[in-house]
Amino acid sequence: MPLIAGLLFGFGLILSGMINPQKVLAFLDVTGQWDPSLAFVMMGAIPVAAIGFAWMRPRERTFLQQEVQIPHARQIDARLLTGAGLFGIGWGLVGYCPGPALAGLGAGHVSSIVFVGAMIAGMLLYRLFEHWTQK
Repeated sequence: MPLIAGLLFGFGLILSGMINPQKVLAFLDVTGQWDPSLAFVMMGAIPVAAIGFAWMRPRERTFLQQEVQIPHARQIDARLLTGAGLFGIGWGLVGYCPGPALAGLGAGHVSSIVFVGAMIAGMLLYRLFEHWTQK
């Protein structure tokens, strides 16, 4: 089941153009040659995700009997703002975020390979930093 869900999600990313960094960058360029087509992707995806989260929130287990892990934190702190800022800067610079970059790997995009490598390196550096600061 997770494989089917992942393939469906990846197909949706490919179909919507989210794995094309130029299309994403054109969407983010609101003062230049703006391409609003990805707004339609979001207008379709956000309600579906919201319904899914609302439906799963009161449940303890998924259909496959795995624990439901929905974040319950509502606090906006420096860590959240820093992470969101870094995510936004990275997305705006290269036109990839993690999901489409992984789907781009399957499509054989060289830029996805570079991005995913840098993303993994960033994750490892973060873990090292967290380990170092917790001592």
